[in-house]
Amino acid sequence: MSLEALLARIEPPGDAAARAAQAALDAKTKPRGSLGELEALAVRIAAIRGTASPGPLTAAVVVAAGDHGYAARGVSAYPQEVTAQMLANFAAGGAAINVLAREAGARLVVVDAGVLRPVEHAAIRPVRLGAGTADATEGPAMTREQALAGIAAGAELAAELAREGIEVVALGDMGIANTTAASALCAALLPAEPVAVCGRGTGIDEEGLARKVDTVARALVANDDVADPLGALAALGGHEIAFLVGVCLGAAAEGAVVLLDGFVTGAAALVAARLAPYAAGRMVASHRSPEPGHPLVLADLRLRPLLDLGLRLGEGSGAALALPLVGAAVAILADMATFEAAGVTDAGR
Repeated sequence: MSLEALLARIEPPGDAAARAAQAALDAKTKPRGSLGELEALAVRIAAIRGTASPGPLTAAVVVAAGDHGYAARGVSAYPQEVTAQMLANFAAGGAAINVLAREAGARLVVVDAGVLRPVEHAAIRPVRLGAGTADATEGPAMTREQALAGIAAGAELAAELAREGIEVVALGDMGIANTTAASALCAALLPAEPVAVCGRGTGIDEEGLARKVDTVARALVANDDVADPLGALAALGGHEIAFLVGVCLGAAAEGAVVLLDGFVTGAAALVAARLAPYAAGRMVASHRSPEPGHPLVLADLRLRPLLDLGLRLGEGSGAALALPLVGAAVAILADMATFEAAGVTDAGR
């Protein structure tokens, strides 16, 4: 399917379903709005799914991994080989996301979208748009063709998950230096100054942060094809980010709930929303990251995060933690008694 055909399939969320869900919540045995953001989440999920009775929902966490040419600029506290090492850890079931996905009852899908050295394992899907990206401070990180291939592969996975009954697609990322790629994308697309979107990532010191800001600034100068979202993605992004853009768009086209993790998945969501504005209405923000660019992205997408726990791991960890809240929201719609059914007096407020 072409990108144009994919984008044409993404429709706005259902206003009628949202109104019906809100009316159903107002009839439950509680003061109006007393469940706060849980009610807002239930209404949003109803709108995305197109029904006032959307649950229970089956979830999958998609973690895409890739390496980045930015790593050569000293922007991470960890060496680049950690990306492949963590892929092996995912495959062995020992990472945080393995634990959290199991606790949430979610399927975990791990994708090698472009790690420098491939990890061959049955639990890892080899998409491999390349062996890491180029250094974007010297020119494009990847070609537009690679970016398009990544989007297509991500959308294909989303369609496959939908066929298998997955209704919530949570996004996760892994890749040394990928917060630098996310910062560069956000600087170009929001737009914002590099210093406003660059944070400490894996825990870099003041010198490392200064190098990161300088690296993003250099990447913006070195690439003039960043005016459109696809051009920005190719010039400044990463293979795993391109793949996640495709998952985001594909899941939105399938009517699934797109559950974002932190800053890197937020950057992918920002690209997706620039390509298909209706896609933003089909997203849910699981949490707010300490990365300074993340609140700017959430504000641009008009998303309120469900959690604020100081999470900065990535891997889809925040999204997995938010899955029980998603389940609770749809359960309230389905199972909580109404005033009429319970014989409780409704004060109307």
